[in-house]
Amino acid sequence: MKKKFTKAELADFKKLIFKRKDEITEGIKHISEDTLKKSQKDAAGDISGYTYHMADVATDTYDREFSLGIASNERQFLYELDDALKKIDEGTFGICEDCKHLISKTRLKAVVYARYCIKCQQKKEKRR
Repeated sequence: MKKKFTKAELADFKKLIFKRKDEITEGIKHISEDTLKKSQKDAAGDISGYTYHMADVATDTYDREFSLGIASNERQFLYELDDALKKIDEGTFGICEDCKHLISKTRLKAVVYARYCIKCQQKKEKRR
């Protein structure tokens, strides 16, 4: 196993994690406000008293479900980021879960919650 990251490097990763968490949380908040707090009539921009056409209702429903799916995926990223923070506290951040080598800084800057080094990640993806 290679050496671990310095305290300064871990502090930088922690800042990056918190920045990404803030971005995701803001995105989820925006989706929730746009999707859940508006009635279908408001979401469609319809100010008339006429009834909805079935196709319009289906489109609006699809848009809402799509937005909620995005929010769900974003929440999964939040869990991954929380796990990365936990690993920083435990002293295991940046260590590949398979080979136990240090994950490159470049990879962690791109995917700060990465669990595997590039080689091990590629092996896992080939098995799928």
